[in-house]
Amino acid sequence: MRKFHPAGACQNGIVPTLTDLARNYTTLSAADVEWLHSLVSDWQLLADLSFADLILWVPMRAPASAAGPGWVAVAQMRPTTGPTSFPDDVVGTQIGQGRRSLLDTARAERRIWRESDPDWTSGVPVRAEAIPVTRNGDVIAVIERSTNLNSARTPSRLELTYLQGADDLARMVAEGTFPYTGHDTTLVRSPRVGDGLLRLDSGGRVTYASPNAQSAYRRLGLAADLIGAELGAATAQLGAAGEPVDESLMLVARGRAPKETEIDGNGAVVQLRSIPLVVAGKRTGALVLVRDVTELRRRERELLTKEATIREIHHRVKNNLQTVAALLRLQARRLQAPEARAALEEAVRRVGSIAIVHETLSHAPEEIVDFDDIADRVAMMAGEVSAPETRVTPKITGQFGMLPATVATPLAMVLTELLQNALQHGFGPAHRPPGGDAGIIEVLAARAPELLTVTVTDSGAGLPPGFDLENTTSLGLQIVRTLVEGELGGQISLRPRPGGGTIAVVDLPVRYEPSEPVTGSR
Repeated sequence: MRKFHPAGACQNGIVPTLTDLARNYTTLSAADVEWLHSLVSDWQLLADLSFADLILWVPMRAPASAAGPGWVAVAQMRPTTGPTSFPDDVVGTQIGQGRRSLLDTARAERRIWRESDPDWTSGVPVRAEAIPVTRNGDVIAVIERSTNLNSARTPSRLELTYLQGADDLARMVAEGTFPYTGHDTTLVRSPRVGDGLLRLDSGGRVTYASPNAQSAYRRLGLAADLIGAELGAATAQLGAAGEPVDESLMLVARGRAPKETEIDGNGAVVQLRSIPLVVAGKRTGALVLVRDVTELRRRERELLTKEATIREIHHRVKNNLQTVAALLRLQARRLQAPEARAALEEAVRRVGSIAIVHETLSHAPEEIVDFDDIADRVAMMAGEVSAPETRVTPKITGQFGMLPATVATPLAMVLTELLQNALQHGFGPAHRPPGGDAGIIEVLAARAPELLTVTVTDSGAGLPPGFDLENTTSLGLQIVRTLVEGELGGQISLRPRPGGGTIAVVDLPVRYEPSEPVTGSR
């Protein structure tokens, strides 16, 4: 529990990253930094097997007048299997040359340094060791491994197995064979040491099985004891009857490749991860981490089933709405009264806008949709059903972003009504732009973290004298006001556009962050 004092480790409360520290204080190459990233992404394994804290020290760039380089701590890991020696963060700590002889010795002699006596500085005995980190024959860093001896006792068989595995891994780090070249070590959901551990000899036979690992194999249907069994053969017989044996499963179960896999049998699902141990060029065996993920996979399947059911419901609702729209369209064609026909055509457009949202949701994994696609389709639909003589195509600029279905459905109707209102009342036969030129209808979407503002601008006939949104007789605008203020909790305003036309502004509170910004118009 020795105290370190970071030198400029934190600025404005931000802890520096490994990459930042390496770039600012060391001469490491990009390949060296990538090697260290691979190491620290998987070194929880070494910390847990060692029951020890790990600090990664890198030689600093030495000034011309200095006798030798100092060290900077670029990463730190605490064990989940034992007490920590460093309750405080030490990342960013800098120490001068000669201040930590174990680091200098491990680097100079290219060996694991274990000759120190316990340090009682903080009142708790801490044993420190140094492990050189080798890449392509060069020592690019040193791991300080510190063990809190306050709870030291006679180790059990499990603890001895852990320590033996830790020793093998430490030697592999010193020899430059761990982390594994070309192997992805960003294993977020991998089994941990405490989930279950098997130790294999060079022939793939189990020399030790932790109670958790033994229980996991029991759930798979293995009745015999794992100790002494050839793990590959024992695992192969647990798979589903009649199914071919997965080659990757056998590689992992035999400890031959640094991979992960799963086995499904007897109603249980067990995750396996193999860590081959090769020390001094000789295969000494392997560690196999075991995790029972039966409940996790069951919940994932339930979620997938639920999501598939929801998507199917949206698909059927969309089909039903399209059927309703087709029936309304058919009925409209049979009517002779222009007002009745126009009313049914407006109903068709409203039903169609809702159907677009449900069609999008039927393809979405969650109840969140990209509204930009919906807005494009609504604008296209509005342009297609507008009178040919108006020759006005709505143009959309900006970004709506991702929206939940509860917002997307009413907003699609709002956009449909505003566009249709502009096309029908602003550019109807009685309000055609002078000279026969096509007018403009623009939709601008401005997305902020907590607010979505939609502005619909047209160059049409403009608002009638004495217009009052609250007392309007337009069914479309009444629908818009009810949806915006009553259902979406937003605000809407309409005002004249300078030079002629109308500007409608809709402000909606939203909680979802925007996706990547979109520039230009669609």
